[in-house]
Amino acid sequence: MMSKAMLRLESLSCGYGRFRAVHSLDLEVAKGSVHALLGTNGAGKSSTIGCIAGHVALQQGRILFAGETLSDIPARKRVHRGIALAPEGRRLFPDLSVEENLIVGGYSRPKAQARRARERVLTLFPRLGERLGQAAGSLSGGEQQMLAIGRALMAEPQFLMIDELSLGLMPKMVQLCFQAIAALKQEGITILLVEQNTLLALEIADQATVLESGRAVWQGDAVAARSDPKLIEAYL
Repeated sequence: MMSKAMLRLESLSCGYGRFRAVHSLDLEVAKGSVHALLGTNGAGKSSTIGCIAGHVALQQGRILFAGETLSDIPARKRVHRGIALAPEGRRLFPDLSVEENLIVGGYSRPKAQARRARERVLTLFPRLGERLGQAAGSLSGGEQQMLAIGRALMAEPQFLMIDELSLGLMPKMVQLCFQAIAALKQEGITILLVEQNTLLALEIADQATVLESGRAVWQGDAVAARSDPKLIEAYL
C-alpha cells in the first residue's frame, strides 16, 4: 500500500474573479502514486492544478501538502516546497534554446543540484540531449512536451503535475512520454496527471478522480474505473 497522503484538498473551490470553476473538491493524492484527474473540456481539471500551483485563486477550502497548509503561500515558494507543474500547451520560451529552458526550470536550485537535475532530465529524455542548442519553438510537439516535463523536473520536485500530457502528440511520442511517467513513478515522485486519453491515463494511474462541471462525480481505484464502461461513457 501507498504511504500517507502527499497532497490533500479539503472542500477546495477556486476560480477567476467571481467565476467559480471548481466546487468543494475533496481529493487526496497518496505519496509515490500517480493520480489521474479526468473529465471533459471545461470540467475544472486545469483550474484545480492551477490552484494547487498557486496560479488560480483559491476561493474556499484548504490545500495541504505534506501536512502543511499551502493556501496562503505564493506560487514561487510552492516550487521551493517541492511542487512543479508542466502546464497545458507547454508554455516554453520558444526563442530560448533547450538548454536555456532547462536553466530557467532550475533557477531555484543551487548550481550543483541544477547540474544533477539536468543530467537526470537528459537521461530520462535522451532526445533533448541531442537538441540542447536548438530553439524550443523549433522542436516537434513531442519534444516540446518532453522539454516542458524536463523543465519542471529541474526544480527536483516531490510532487509533479502534468496538464494534458498527450494533447496533439503523435502516438510514438505519447508512448515515450508515458514511459517517462512510469520511470518517474518508479523513482518515487508523486504525480497528478490531467489527461484527455482516459484509457492510457487509467493504465498508469493508481487512483482517479472524475470531474464534471467543477465537481467530483467519481473517485476511486483506477482499475475499477477501467472496468466500468458506464463511467467512461457517462463522463469521459
